[in-house]
Amino acid sequence: MTLLAEAPRRTLTTPALVAVSHGTSSPTGQSAVAALVAAVADARPGVLVTGGFVDVQQPDVRAALTSIAPSAPAVVVPLLLSAGYHVHVDLRSELDATLDRVTVLGRALGPDDRLTDLLLRRLREAGIRDSDRVALACAGSSDARALDDCHEMGDRLSRRIGRPVRVGFISAAFPRLADAVGLERAGARGARVVVSTYLLAPGYFSDLARATGADVVTEPLLSADGAVPRELVELVLDRYEAVARHPSFG
Repeated sequence: MTLLAEAPRRTLTTPALVAVSHGTSSPTGQSAVAALVAAVADARPGVLVTGGFVDVQQPDVRAALTSIAPSAPAVVVPLLLSAGYHVHVDLRSELDATLDRVTVLGRALGPDDRLTDLLLRRLREAGIRDSDRVALACAGSSDARALDDCHEMGDRLSRRIGRPVRVGFISAAFPRLADAVGLERAGARGARVVVSTYLLAPGYFSDLARATGADVVTEPLLSADGAVPRELVELVLDRYEAVARHPSFG
């Protein structure tokens, strides 16, 4: 049985947390996501925390669930910044095929103001100036719900920094990030164009973001130095606890 954003009726077992990311072939990105999962586990020593992937890497979701006792319930937290095809279709179908346990699908990480806080920190680390023009680099999706989430994050960041933020997509949607950068440059009147990287971890897409011609490109939310921002740990745990602390689990 699988539920979305609802708790199962009743169990006496603390649900496991299965943190499912997209997956990447980048060793740096792999290490960054693994560090996030480890930090979540360290923050909740009483909860079994394991990782899984939608694509590229192993274990996939079903394999990750096999590492948990069959009688134990599980909360799957997507380590995805928006709720698009991977959440509504890929993860849903994977969990619907899981018949030996109660499995609950939590919310995607974004939109959320803690992500806005982290984007702002990355901009400050990159040395943003008052005169800079800003474009938000998003992965892109064929799912309109994911695109809406990205535009909401662009609006949140715009309000936080007090200037317009143009959303651009690296793949699957328009405007493309390179075009967004070009539009900002055309209106910049000599100012710099800064790309705020709204990607979870370093990898192929963050490399593409750096190739769009912007003057400055920020680090992804998980940087290459291996440090795990507290905002991401708190957010993953909040997505878990929003389901796992429901009275029905008692």
